[in-house]
Order: sequence, then C-alpha cells, then structure tokens
Amino acid sequence: MTQPAAKAIILFGHGSRDPLWRGPIEAVAARLAKRHPTVPVRCAYLEFDTPKLPEAAAALVAAGRTTISIVPMFLGTGTHARRDLPALLQELRDAHSQIHFELQRAIGDDPRVLDLLATIAFE
Repeated sequence: MTQPAAKAIILFGHGSRDPLWRGPIEAVAARLAKRHPTVPVRCAYLEFDTPKLPEAAAALVAAGRTTISIVPMFLGTGTHARRDLPALLQELRDAHSQIHFELQRAIGDDPRVLDLLATIAFE
C-alpha cells in the first residue's frame, strides 16, 4: 500500500468551454481533500480547461509525490479513455520515470457508480 505522504490523486476530465461543467469534478476533489487531508488532489482536463494532465502531474512531482493515481472522470470508456489517456500516461511515464503512475478505470465503469445512478434515475 502506498504511504499517504507519497500519494497524490488527479481527477481527469474531458473539459468544456462552459465553466459550470467543472463543478462536479471540483466537488469530488473537495470531498476527497476533506476526507484525506494529507493526500493532494488535483483536477486536470483533456480539452478546453486547464490545467492539462502533464501540468497537474508536474506540480505534484515538484511537491515530492512519488505515486500519482489518475482517475478518469468519464461515465464510460470511450475513445478518450481508450486512446488519448493511455498516450498521455506514457508521456508522463517517459517524462517522470521515477514516479509511479496508477491509472484507474473510468469512474462510470465502477458498479457502485452505476448502482447509484440507477437509484437516482428511479427517484
């Protein structure tokens, strides 16, 4: 298990030109920070928003984090999760070979998320 002092989390989203779009991802980041105050949490975006994934990762590396968990905040595993994110991840590993990057599955592929969505949809 990764020691909390070395771990960090990046919530990775698509991005949007609409600034309100970021609200849910930033709310998840705030909840994580409150529950785990010793683990830095950053948001990063593929398009339209900043920071981009390399910038968020570089800031965490500069802060001394050695394990960075990347959480794709996508409801499904589409092209961005299957093609774009693995390419970005390889770039990160090439740029920061001393850092352990963990790629989690898309958040929407988790059965707990699907169960919660079904519950909400039924209400």
